[in-house]
Amino acid sequence: MHQSAPRPPRVLVVQNDRSGGPGRFERWWQDAGLQVDVVHAYAGEQIPDLDDHDGLALLGGGLMPDDDTGGPWLPREREVSVQARERDIPQLGICLGGQLIAHVAGGTVTARHGLPEAGSTVLTTRPEAADDPLFSGMEPEFRAIEHHVDQITALPEDAVWLASSERCPVQAFRVGPVTWGVQFHPEVAVDRLRQWSTDGLARQGFDPDEVIRQAAADEPHTTPVWQAFAHRFAAVVQGRLARSR
Repeated sequence: MHQSAPRPPRVLVVQNDRSGGPGRFERWWQDAGLQVDVVHAYAGEQIPDLDDHDGLALLGGGLMPDDDTGGPWLPREREVSVQARERDIPQLGICLGGQLIAHVAGGTVTARHGLPEAGSTVLTTRPEAADDPLFSGMEPEFRAIEHHVDQITALPEDAVWLASSERCPVQAFRVGPVTWGVQFHPEVAVDRLRQWSTDGLARQGFDPDEVIRQAAADEPHTTPVWQAFAHRFAAVVQGRLARSR
């Protein structure tokens, strides 16, 4: 009697904005052996429990993590984020997703705080990143795409602070062993930037053409960095499934 093949590890991706999909991470995670299940929460799709998933990714969007009027699905997203942390299911929050993780873990997110960031931005790793499963391979300085006006202004008490930038001190953190939040967008390639509002960038003090030019110039160097990062997260997810079998 033949045994059925073991299922691949599955990551649940919660999309909070029509234009804010998983981007290149979807392909990279699939290449690493993950099954990627995208829930379009902004469109009313129900966010399931994590019984059938081994990883969770929460994507960006133009909301605060507790804006339940603008995002009526956010209470459920917060529940699932807590569920993942309680079960030690690997979790990665990006932009709004990272802010949501910080919020539910006891941190503070402040609307329109400090100076905005847009486009390819220099970030700096902190000493605590040296032995982190996702950030230990990063250079002391690295670049990532940014697009935000809100910031995490206080980390949860037990968080490990991993990276910062000149305009936004909290760029990356970890809560517990396998929950990460980042303010930047490692899933975004330069093509996504061409869809951004040029008027909005100009109002924030950015030259839209320069934002795209800099991101395009940096992309050949940053793509392998973020592909390796995506694969490291996939390895954490795969390790969790292996331990559960």
